[in-house]
Amino acid sequence: MIPALLLSLKLALASAGLLLLTGTPLAYLLGRPFPGRRFLESVLLLPLALPPTVLGFYLLVGLGPEGPLARTLGISLAFSFPGMVIGATLFSFPFAFTAYREAFRALDPELLATARTLGAGPGRRFFRIVLPLVWPGLLSGTLLGFAHALGEFGVVLMVGGNIPGKTQVASTYIYDLVEGLDFAAAGRASLALLLIAFALIFTVRSLEERWKLSTASGDRSS
Repeated sequence: MIPALLLSLKLALASAGLLLLTGTPLAYLLGRPFPGRRFLESVLLLPLALPPTVLGFYLLVGLGPEGPLARTLGISLAFSFPGMVIGATLFSFPFAFTAYREAFRALDPELLATARTLGAGPGRRFFRIVLPLVWPGLLSGTLLGFAHALGEFGVVLMVGGNIPGKTQVASTYIYDLVEGLDFAAAGRASLALLLIAFALIFTVRSLEERWKLSTASGDRSS
């Protein structure tokens, strides 16, 4: 159980980092209307409507030894940890991206316009104004993506192959235990994931509440 759980945590951490790095600029871009926004959003949110096996199949074909990546670069990521990270990131992307996008959409455009009028450049506006206002949404989305990647089953099974000691994560480990009728061990492993998931959700809600209280006290003091 321990190696599979550690690999799950490693996978979720890598996936959450990629979600934050890729989802934040996309959410910032899509927080404003522009031609083609609806089409781009539909593409990004497509994993919400796809069965995990469908996404896993296309990733397996694309990342496998006969896929375009292997033909062009000579690299096959199927049945490897990097391939699992790509799969978990893509499947978890809509959950993190939605939280990111709503955080950016909640920004007051007049505040940014005022900052622009006062001479603040794009970088300064983002780091001094936008980021302090949207960090709860970024944190919530990242932790949600982390939790989703931690418990992902279908995509990582298709791409990783459930190889013990190499690509077997906690969810596929539990599946093997159930297949072997070892319900006691499966129950212990499931409880561990349940407690981790609860701790993640509780943490993000606590941080959000603290941020709201500090914002409210700051408004009253001003």
